[in-house]
Amino acid sequence: MLKPNAHYADLKDSYLFYNIAQKTKAFTAENPDKPLLRMGIGDVSRPLCDAVISALHEAVEDQATPGRFHGYMPECGAPVLRQTIAAHYARRGVTLSPEEVFVSSGASDELGDILDLFDRDSAALVIEPAYPAYVDANVMAGRRIVHLSSGIENGFLPAPNEDIDADILYICSPNNPTGAVFSREQLQAWIDFANRRGAVILFDAAYEAFIEDDALPHSIFELPGSRNCAIEICSLSKTAGFTGTRLGYTVIPLELERQGMRFNAMWVRNRTTKTNGVSYIIQKGASAVFTEEGQRQIHENIRIYKENARVLMDALDALGIWYCGGRNAPYIWMKCPDGMDSWTFFDKLLREIQVVGTPGEGFGACGEGYFRFSTFASPEDTREAAKRLTTLLSRSENGSRD
Repeated sequence: MLKPNAHYADLKDSYLFYNIAQKTKAFTAENPDKPLLRMGIGDVSRPLCDAVISALHEAVEDQATPGRFHGYMPECGAPVLRQTIAAHYARRGVTLSPEEVFVSSGASDELGDILDLFDRDSAALVIEPAYPAYVDANVMAGRRIVHLSSGIENGFLPAPNEDIDADILYICSPNNPTGAVFSREQLQAWIDFANRRGAVILFDAAYEAFIEDDALPHSIFELPGSRNCAIEICSLSKTAGFTGTRLGYTVIPLELERQGMRFNAMWVRNRTTKTNGVSYIIQKGASAVFTEEGQRQIHENIRIYKENARVLMDALDALGIWYCGGRNAPYIWMKCPDGMDSWTFFDKLLREIQVVGTPGEGFGACGEGYFRFSTFASPEDTREAAKRLTTLLSRSENGSRD
């Protein structure tokens, strides 16, 4: 008799964002005259930039023209796009060969699929608070998970310690949900730890384009020793507004191997077995992101999201509420006022000012008492949300921002 994957029974009953959707749906049904300001889910509000739209139109015309039509694409990505992404890294001083770059349908897909490279007996370290899919994907695989808590005391950027017993190390920087970014010295400590242990870092760099501090690393491959211990997964979703278009890329160095098996070659075998590649049209649009004009245009959109962050940070500063993130990330992680738990604060904002955020408890136990705001809403909604938040919380006694 067929047996289902029993590990699905080990998952939490419902997903964080599903719970939020159910609560907001119920509120809207009861209060149809009260529109919501959605500052929770990290979906973008700005349209694709003109350079990408032009490339997408051109690609559609190619598909209608004999001699320019494209069928199946190479499973690991179009050679021109792989070369373009490698050249993008080179401008930051990181040398990659195109063969080390794999084009994907997005970072979320890749973060789940990449686990195929590791034996199920390999334990996964998740630094919490964390993107819930890190945990859920490993639960589904029946893998042992090591939870490493972080907090205000270390700026939500914990250092490794030799007692950590894990083989796959998830590091997200800039972090979702906290917005915290590892410095070069902090990230180097994790690289050195991984190399000592023989572990592999899964470096989630989906938000690197929001880093404005030149001293902070955008890529783990800016640091020595990383090519022997790291896989980097990136996305155009937040960088270039591809949340509804879907494209990302993964970097697996040729040097990365364990027990005589090269992860780059393994991933080639995996992709050529399990995928038919990303569509020609989407890859053509993605190539435009890395042109000089494409970079100028996407950073104009990012500038708008960064201004949203400033508006929210100014409000929290005025209220004296502790937070991190915002400057180098599209998320702001604030301490709930008056000792409230995160779901109580969620309900308060929903009921009293119709602002939707994300309760920190959904990102792990150490996220309790904290709350995440996304900065991807429209500027108008962000300013209104900050105004309502200021009015509401100025009536309460708030903790200091230290």
